[in-house]
Amino acid sequence: MHQEQDAHRGRLIATVAATIISLACGTNYVYSAWAPQFAEKLRLSTTESNLIGLFGNLGMYTLGVPIGMFVDERGSRPAVLAGAFLLAIGYVPLCLSFEKAAGSVPVLCFFSYLTGLGSCMAFAGAVKTSALNWPSHRGTATAFPLAAFGLSAFFFSFLGAIFFPGSTSSFLMLLSWGTFGLTFSGYFFLKVYPQVSYQEVPTQTPESQPARQRTRSITEPGTDPEAGDDPLIDESSSLMPDVVTADIVGRSSVDQDVSHRVDIRGVKLLVCLDFWQLFSIMAILAGTGLMTINNIGNDANALWKHYDPSVDEPFLVSHQQVHVSILSVFNFVGRLLSGIGSDYLVKTLRASRIWCLAVACLIFLLAQICALQIEMPHKLVFVSGLSGLAYGFLFGVFPSIVAETFGIRGLSQNWGFMTLAPVASGNVFNLLYGRIYDNHSVVEPDGTRSCDDGIACYRGAYAVTATACALGLFITLYIIHYQRAKYLKGKDKLDEED
Repeated sequence: MHQEQDAHRGRLIATVAATIISLACGTNYVYSAWAPQFAEKLRLSTTESNLIGLFGNLGMYTLGVPIGMFVDERGSRPAVLAGAFLLAIGYVPLCLSFEKAAGSVPVLCFFSYLTGLGSCMAFAGAVKTSALNWPSHRGTATAFPLAAFGLSAFFFSFLGAIFFPGSTSSFLMLLSWGTFGLTFSGYFFLKVYPQVSYQEVPTQTPESQPARQRTRSITEPGTDPEAGDDPLIDESSSLMPDVVTADIVGRSSVDQDVSHRVDIRGVKLLVCLDFWQLFSIMAILAGTGLMTINNIGNDANALWKHYDPSVDEPFLVSHQQVHVSILSVFNFVGRLLSGIGSDYLVKTLRASRIWCLAVACLIFLLAQICALQIEMPHKLVFVSGLSGLAYGFLFGVFPSIVAETFGIRGLSQNWGFMTLAPVASGNVFNLLYGRIYDNHSVVEPDGTRSCDDGIACYRGAYAVTATACALGLFITLYIIHYQRAKYLKGKDKLDEED
């Protein structure tokens, strides 16, 4: 009994540690709070600045598959420790470059990439540990690190506004040592504790049970040897929240049933039409969201300089941080709403979770329309708020959709493939924004760049993303129709077999 209490206390501490680590892993979303001043001091164009921010996103997404496999095989702690040092190695040179007002774009891109890579590794380890420690409450347990990840930008923007108002150099130093400190300190408390083994259901034969229901007697990959046996741990343990975790194969939940019957991964995934349909939605919406996330600071600067040319740098920095905070908070809210809403859709309305993607498309489209119309800087909060809400809706429900469509057992690698989608679209949209912004900018004799044309500085970019969101909505509605027909066909086949 005493040992159980100690293990329970240890799991709680590990969950807190995972949440603290995750709080340091979402700082790529705070890029807009310091990017304009960074670009101005280093005499960078908006395109070059966006390229640096883009490499941070690339670090977060491009190695998701191998990192997921590494965490599944080697455990969480090595990934978290490596992530802590990569965050410091990435942010410290960026801070020094700003202070010295010197640095080549390729080198800056490399260090930005390291910040994203470190975030990816540490976050994967944090979520994995929470999933392993609470197999019966995995969705709730992993909700804490996911929420912290979404609030990371708000957390650091808030600290920067309170302790270093208007100081970009100090804010970069905060990112350098704050991310390292949170991740490194959390590493020591991030452990996996033993679980009570689950027994087979007497009314079923072993052959009729899903593999994950059977009691296991070996240590799973990615767990500590002293952690004991856990019958619910497999390669899908590093998944995001809202993914079905109970081994229920009954008809009471159609999507749970499908997620445990289907197992599509690897080459089969790449030749699956469902994958490319969802991949296209992820590319359009995530790319649109990343463009605003990386450039909301430029939006604010353009509108304020046009509205009041007398504004100074501390004023602009503070307003950039406000918009980053709004994005972060609404991102968090969107993740919660989509998770709760998707469960309501499936369990109560018997509808598809993909309707949440349709809602995300509509919110994104509304955000783009606001960006095309709003000329008063005070109203830019509608753009940042709606963009954060839509981005949260997208990422709050998408892992569950991937699990239901391709199976829960291969979720780690399938989700890694899906997160490659923003790599291409984010690249296109961010560089397009930079090119349009630069075309409206004036280069001063000292090399500094400034765009005082207000909304005209970036309107063309949002016209493109608005069109993309409309296309995304069409594709989403088609997918709903397509999967509904596919589900009905599969249901009829199961009824015939029964």
